[in-house]
Amino acid sequence: MHYAASLFFLALMSSPQSFEPQGSLQEVKQGLLPSEEGDDPLLWLEDVLGDKALGWVRAQNEVSKEALAEGPEFKDLEAKLLAIYDSDERIPYVTKRGEYYYNFWRDADHKRGLWRRTTLESYQKEEPEWDVLLDLDALGEEEGENWVWAGSSVLPPSYERCLISLSRGGADADVTREFDIPSRSFVGDGFFLPEAKSRAGWIDRDTLYVATDFGEGSMTESGYPRVVKIWKRGQQLSEAETVFEGTPEDISVGAYRDHTPGWERDFVYRRLTFYTGELLERNADGELVRIDKPDHCEASIDQEWIYFEPRKDWKIGEVTYKAGSLLVADYAAWQEGKHEVEVLFEPGPTTSLASFSTTRDHVLVNLLDNVKSRIDVITHTDKGWKHKPLEGVPTLGRISASPVDAWHSNAYWLNVTGYTTPSSLFHGDLEGGEPRLLKQLPAFFDAEGIEVSQHFARSSDGTAVPYFQVTPPGLEADGNAPTLLYGYGGFEISLLPSYKAAVGTSWLARGGVYVVANIRGGGEFGPAWHQAALREKRQRAYDDFAAVARDLIERGITQPAHLGIQGGSNGGLLMGNMLTQFPELFGAVVCQVPLLDMKRYTKLLAGASWAGEYGDPDVEEDWAFLRRYSPYHNIDVEQDYPSILFTTSTRDDRVHPGHARKMAAALLSVGKEVLYYENIEGGHGGAADNEQAAFMSALAYSFLWKTLTAGGS
Repeated sequence: MHYAASLFFLALMSSPQSFEPQGSLQEVKQGLLPSEEGDDPLLWLEDVLGDKALGWVRAQNEVSKEALAEGPEFKDLEAKLLAIYDSDERIPYVTKRGEYYYNFWRDADHKRGLWRRTTLESYQKEEPEWDVLLDLDALGEEEGENWVWAGSSVLPPSYERCLISLSRGGADADVTREFDIPSRSFVGDGFFLPEAKSRAGWIDRDTLYVATDFGEGSMTESGYPRVVKIWKRGQQLSEAETVFEGTPEDISVGAYRDHTPGWERDFVYRRLTFYTGELLERNADGELVRIDKPDHCEASIDQEWIYFEPRKDWKIGEVTYKAGSLLVADYAAWQEGKHEVEVLFEPGPTTSLASFSTTRDHVLVNLLDNVKSRIDVITHTDKGWKHKPLEGVPTLGRISASPVDAWHSNAYWLNVTGYTTPSSLFHGDLEGGEPRLLKQLPAFFDAEGIEVSQHFARSSDGTAVPYFQVTPPGLEADGNAPTLLYGYGGFEISLLPSYKAAVGTSWLARGGVYVVANIRGGGEFGPAWHQAALREKRQRAYDDFAAVARDLIERGITQPAHLGIQGGSNGGLLMGNMLTQFPELFGAVVCQVPLLDMKRYTKLLAGASWAGEYGDPDVEEDWAFLRRYSPYHNIDVEQDYPSILFTTSTRDDRVHPGHARKMAAALLSVGKEVLYYENIEGGHGGAADNEQAAFMSALAYSFLWKTLTAGGS
């Protein structure tokens, strides 16, 4: 029996629900799969913590562990991955706050992690001396909570008080608590926000901007705050003064103070959709002044300048500026109605803006040219804005630059990485001299002879779609290489080369080929590349991914039986559509924390916030195209599907675990080859600590390798 088929029968027999097909396939489809009228017989699996649903989850988990996680090969791989995740040789990336450099760190002895800090002098040493501020393992044990670090906000200029966010099990919702850094302790009567998807920021030592769940009607349909208030020390949260209210249809609202010395200002933001929003300055008297810009245009203010990033072409006066440009204007003049901008970057056919940031006197611009990195330094002078490339930058790998301390210096961090190049961290100063290497990741796998190449596939509409191929030494193009194709294709997120120790250890070192597809929907070529696959045009992303798969087959790299695919979140939706639309191209699918039921996604957790990306299923015209790429509604009982592993997290409060649960159960109900594993903790990332991350990664790679090599080692 085929390996994956044997897994399926094991799963079917072990399921607490009776999913054995009865009667004709058409009768099965009518009884166990969602109907055209909207009936959903598996709706009970959306009850996240319900006894019946969790009973099904635990039974499926046991099946998957028995099928994949019991042998010595799995244990060996899991141990190797955990050693990577826990390694003391990882780069401890830091954030400068005042005179100290802060880092959050997990390792074998600190599974939940340490929040710590050091000085630059110490950080430059091979083994820095760390001052531990908070031990999450000790805190969790003391308080009986499974705390997961969710971030911190330290108040300048003294940097003595901090807001620390902690989530239970890795969820997006968190608890916010005030922390006193000199005493290494939480403030007993300090600011405290109960568990919610909150946004809180310092105005001064005794005042916060707070957007949280204030009670009935205070949250948007997407599950985020729609009300922002000023909260003073000593007040009850209910007594806080309202600053701004959005509408239930908005994504979220918030407010913040710009603490840049000499440029202190307050702003309120309103996210209308995932890609549109308003920005308002809040004057000293509390008046809100809207910044004049199109909703599609992102705006950020730094010192005397306002920077614009339009997502669509923007006409100002008689000049039209391209979508994906970076524009700058004098902020005071702009607010007075003098709408004159200068172009800092304009996209070309193959170039796009990856990101930009500011130091005290310069602008650092990270650019992509055919998905390859370049960095420019732009400086304002008496003769206008001057451009030059960043000096001393390596020519290979993915390169990104960011400020060390934007307010006080022109120092910068430079990070260099690549598929076979362990990440390196450099420190430099734009006032002169080449960047100096501070930290370097060790090689976790042998990259000798591994080749990285870029290729282009031709999609169904003729578009050239780039992809990176990482090939083990001595590959023969005979179509037999186990190949893993990874993709995402959404939300203007770019998939750029980076050192992936887990991929190297789990896949490349065993002789597998690793491929990353830069399909439409991502941001590799700017907003236009993203917008080409929005809403009713979503099919282009799926056609692009299928085109890359076909190109790999046609080039003799692999064949369907040896071609596996992997993706999570929006990439999980991509996997679902590859399964239902192009099953003949693949031998195995790993679908992680996915969206799959596009009829109900807006009603589940944060789903309503993504209507700008996918469409609104409650609008008849939108459902007409959403129906075509809703995997849950396109299961064909007559179709042979590749083996599939679904993974998700009970604590994921962003993408509802019901998507993966229902899809897996539906496929099982009609006799398809399915495994399912749900981590009880982990949030949208799928794991709450390194042990969980190692297990989940080993599960996916073991499933792929065994399936694509027909049980090979």
